[in-house]
Amino acid sequence: MKQRTLGTGGPSVSAVGLGLMGMSEFYGATDDSQSVATIHHALDIGVNLLDTADVYGAGHNEGLLGRALAGRRREEAVVATKFGSRANADRTTFTVDSTPEYARQAVDASLQRLGLDHIDLYYLHRRNPAVPIEDTVGALAELAAAGKIRHIGLSEVNADTLRRAHAVHPITALQSEYSLWERGLEDEILPTARELGITVVPYSPVGRGFLSGKITDTASLAPDDYRRFDPRFQGENLQNNLKLAERVRTLAAEADHTPTQLALAWLLHQGEDIVPIPGTKRITYLEENAAAADIRLDADQLAALEAAMPPGAAAGPRYPEAFMDRVNN
Repeated sequence: MKQRTLGTGGPSVSAVGLGLMGMSEFYGATDDSQSVATIHHALDIGVNLLDTADVYGAGHNEGLLGRALAGRRREEAVVATKFGSRANADRTTFTVDSTPEYARQAVDASLQRLGLDHIDLYYLHRRNPAVPIEDTVGALAELAAAGKIRHIGLSEVNADTLRRAHAVHPITALQSEYSLWERGLEDEILPTARELGITVVPYSPVGRGFLSGKITDTASLAPDDYRRFDPRFQGENLQNNLKLAERVRTLAAEADHTPTQLALAWLLHQGEDIVPIPGTKRITYLEENAAAADIRLDADQLAALEAAMPPGAAAGPRYPEAFMDRVNN
């Protein structure tokens, strides 16, 4: 597995990481035994950046990763988790808490669930604009000085917030949605991250699975699958987006890759400071994703992908309206 470095002087990680969220919720049925086997196989093949969050499965996801790493496997992994998104008891609504007080509380709870003495990369999952980012990052800097975390990351913040945060303490990684069908960060956020030496860690790098070409409607998805409510999977938006996915499928067939691999390879070709974290619960898909790190695309292939899916091509907002105010803050 090819390696890339997070931030300036951060850890060396696999060029393609593994997102664990779907192992606990949002994407249908889960199987802990299968998930642990997938995490172990990821480490076996060199995929070492493992991404979780305290809110995934109300702590279940962190506990699952902790069990998978128990024993000798801890040293093989670069563990990333997040705080700041808080769900109510029945997980129907979420609030954002980026206060220093909650950061201190949340990190201890995550360490306990993970069974670790430190977290390699600790993200602010979402930012409440009412809380100065300087206060939040100042608290995270204290946690780093105390040895509870090694590196600080932010998720879904704008360029100004990123710059202000970095002035308080070096930010190692920015995790935001980025893919062929979501390129909103290319105008201001990505250039700012590059200026500051911050690695971008794209989540949903295959458009929540849409660019795989395997999803043509929502009827076949599990009743609790988030994509049943995603605007890009609905009605006229879906019909327009299916045409885009078909273009990717055609180009992938010409290159003898899967559409998923082509979408990931495109991201990896955007720069050495890009480390996507596609999520999966299954070893088969894990191996498919990891293989994208070895794909070389030539100028003609990259140009064809740009023509097939230019910025802004995807129809519909990337989140339901109620969630859009929580991104790029």
